[in-house]
Amino acid sequence: MKNYKNVSRRDVTKQIGIAAGISLLGPGITRAAIQTPGQTAGPFYPIDEQADKDMDLTLIEGHSETAEGETILVRGSVFDTRGQPLDDVLVDIWQANHFGRYSHPKDNSAAPLDPNFQGWGLTKTNAEGRYGLKTIKPGAYRIPAADGFGQRCRHIHFKVSRPGFEDLTTQMYFAGDPLIDQDLVMAKTPPELRHLLIAHSTTDEVTRLSLYRFDLVLVAADA
Repeated sequence: MKNYKNVSRRDVTKQIGIAAGISLLGPGITRAAIQTPGQTAGPFYPIDEQADKDMDLTLIEGHSETAEGETILVRGSVFDTRGQPLDDVLVDIWQANHFGRYSHPKDNSAAPLDPNFQGWGLTKTNAEGRYGLKTIKPGAYRIPAADGFGQRCRHIHFKVSRPGFEDLTTQMYFAGDPLIDQDLVMAKTPPELRHLLIAHSTTDEVTRLSLYRFDLVLVAADA
């Protein structure tokens, strides 16, 4: 377990210029150096193989209709703790649909499934360490808690790996979500590190979609 004591926002604001990109990757400027806090993978990591695992989760290959909900973009970069971008990092993402339900046999929620939502995607970072995806903003949902039920805020799961580095499993949250402060999973992350998991939005100049920036930092396996 890494020691995260005395980590401040100032420690993670070193700016690194990234060359302009295209498609889902887009341009970017980001911060580095502090290891991204890990979080649980949860019970709904995909187990059913699917033919389409690209990073456009809004449209399944062979379908004519797109997923329900608000379409968004997520872009970011993966760094080591020296602030150097990492290429060829496997970025594995999965999430609930617009209604707050996963396409997973263990999710017995009454919320509907969306047959047009992909729900799971895989990619690798490019030479500049960047990745990108197009998806829908996931719904919040209830979970059992000691005193009855709690509620999970909107989030996207990330599992990130590269040889020579410790695997990272974490979650991305959405700035302004009023449920973050009561989220049972976020509560397990030290308060001074929670901002590293909260993505803020701008508007993509080309698509006019909401664009969320989410960067990740991996620690070397021998660190």
